[in-house]
Formats: sequence, structure tokens, C-alpha cells
Amino acid sequence: MKFGIIGTGSISHIHAKAIAAMDGSELHSVFNHRLESAEKLAADHGVKAFSDIAEFLADPELEIVTIATPSGAHFDPAMAALQAGKHVVCEKPLEITTARIDEMIEVAAANGRTLAAILNRRFNPAMGAFKSACEQGRFGKLTSASCYVKWFRDQAYYDSADWRGTWALDGGGALMNQGIHSIDALLHLAGPVKSVQANIACLAHERIEVEDTGIAMLEFENGARGVIEGSTCNWSGSGHPARIQLCGTEGSVFLADESFEVWDFKNARPEDAGIHETLMRGSEAGLGANDPKAINFLQHQRNFEEVVSAIQQGREPATSSAEARKSVALIQAIYQSAANGGAKIVL
Repeated sequence: MKFGIIGTGSISHIHAKAIAAMDGSELHSVFNHRLESAEKLAADHGVKAFSDIAEFLADPELEIVTIATPSGAHFDPAMAALQAGKHVVCEKPLEITTARIDEMIEVAAANGRTLAAILNRRFNPAMGAFKSACEQGRFGKLTSASCYVKWFRDQAYYDSADWRGTWALDGGGALMNQGIHSIDALLHLAGPVKSVQANIACLAHERIEVEDTGIAMLEFENGARGVIEGSTCNWSGSGHPARIQLCGTEGSVFLADESFEVWDFKNARPEDAGIHETLMRGSEAGLGANDPKAINFLQHQRNFEEVVSAIQQGREPATSSAEARKSVALIQAIYQSAANGGAKIVL
């Protein structure tokens, strides 16, 4: 299938590399309001450049549009692409409010198009093994489910673009921007949250509107309790990995980025030996923990391949708009709780 990219920041280059690595698909065109920016990315990949979105979307050969604009600027290009009859794959978060996401879902359905998100951290072998253990009931009664994203962004990161650290275009801070992949994974593994109580603050940065620190206490619908902790002011020389930790009456698993720190079950199975041999953590630095550009494209490639497969098979992709909505709804509830002095919010 032929892809087009809207946006030409660092993430758009990851999109371009991921698409180029796919079998049976290709990058066809790129769009940016600034023609010079569009032409630069297009030249790097030998494709068409557009600065007129109507002209970009009118191309009959274009089938799938990926969106790599700032978080709060996903809505307009996604709606335009869907209304032009294109499938859409959008960076995280799908949009910064569930109200906008719901409008996008309605338009996708009305036009018979697929609307999907990039939830690339779902597409690594460790996450697959983790999800399988959950589905097989290996934890017994799930009692604890938490995630921790203790990352670092210096002041220059926020100063590098006017949209960074704003409610209007970032949609939030350490939770909505940096923590959302881990929050998505937590929900993917542990199931829906029943209620949340939270506190957020900006402790170490200037000239930003949003949190650089956030903590939430969770009660899951299955009865488990947990914590979400997100930060962009936890310095480390190599960067802390994003951690997801589940425990129950019969097992515990601690995931750090794409490998395990703990894989321990009361009832061992033959596949556990392979996991201990191939997926346990060494001394890897955190993926994107200190540098948002230090992200490889392999998981994006797998994410795009899943969406293409779903379109061809006439099914919803694993990273559907409905799936992507869940993490945004939870983060909204966290912000609502924090704005109300840590009040308990029932989802």
C-alpha cells in the first residue's frame, strides 16, 4: 500500500524509515505547510512533496496517511484525510481529548476507513510474552499493576518548539507525552481501571504549562491496585527504562523497556526457560529515556504492518482507535483528579 506522511519532525523520519522497511508497501508522498521542510524529507526518500493539503489528499494513489504532527494537532489532518477517503495511522496520543477522538472515530466509520494509532511498544517479543502470560491466567489473582516512566528532558527540549509543554498542543506533560506508551501497555496487560486519585506538579522546568511529575493511584476493575509514576526531571547518565510491573498470587513480572527484570511464576512452564535465556535484561540504557530521538523504527514498522494487514483482512487493527482511546481517557481522569485536590475519579 502507498503511504503519505503529514509532518516533518523527527518522528516523521522514523515513519519514513519504518515504511521503507516494509514488504509490499512504500512511502509515496509527504506533506508539510512549509514546502522547504516537505521537500527535504521527500528528497531523502525519493518521493513527492506537497505544501497544499488538499492537493496531497487528492492524489488517487495515496492510500494510507500517517500523522506525525504535535499531539494537539492530530485532529484536523486526520479528519481531512478520513473525509478524503484515506486510512489514517496517527502518532500517540491519537488526540489529546476523548471528545476529539470520538469525533474522529465517527468520521472514520462514516467513510468506511480505518483509524488506528501508533502504539509501537506493544510490538516487541517481551510484550507479546507478557500479554500471553496474562491471558493464560498465570498470575493467579492479579493484585498489583503499576508503571514507572522516570525520564529526563532538559529545559532546551521544552524551549526547542513553542508547542512543547502546552496544554493546547502537548495535551499534558510527563504523562500524556512521555508516559502514554507505558500507560497504554499497563491497560493492555492489566485491563480497565475503575477509579483513580492523582497529584501532578511542575518541579524542575520553566516556561511550561504542564506537569513534569505526576503520580496516580489506581483501582482496576479486576480488583488489583497500582501506581502510575511519570516524570521528565529524573536525571540519569544512561536513562532509566520505562517499567511495567504486574504481580499476583501466583506470579510476578517486571518489564523494563523490551526485556524482563523479573519473570517468576509459581507454576513453571517449558517456555519460561527460553524467556530467561533470551529476554532478560542486561545493562541496556532506557529507550528514549534521556533522548527522544534515540528510538529505533522496528516497532513502528510492525505497527504499520499490523494496520495494513487489518485493512486487507477487513478487521480492526490491534492498535485501533478504540484501543488508543483508553489511555487518553485514563490520563484525562488523572488530570481531573489532580485539578480537584486528588479527588477520587470513577471512570
